[in-house]
Amino acid sequence: MLTSNRHDTRLSRMESPSLDSPVFLSAPKVARREDVSVPTIWRWVRQGRFPAPVKLGENCTRWRLSDLERWEAERREVAS
Repeated sequence: MLTSNRHDTRLSRMESPSLDSPVFLSAPKVARREDVSVPTIWRWVRQGRFPAPVKLGENCTRWRLSDLERWEAERREVAS
């Protein structure tokens, strides 16, 4: 049985944003990306060891993907 799933379409659009729009990640997604726990991400932010998040609304805090990519590149440079 074939059905159309609007949720799948919405997700695919969210995962492939236009080149000029910034991409933001939630704390759980950042933690998965860095292979650490969410509390570790927040601890690193408090210690100044990780990019600060952006407050997008009263209850919405996210990280810019571009900030994370820059931080990761800097870590790779230091490691080499």
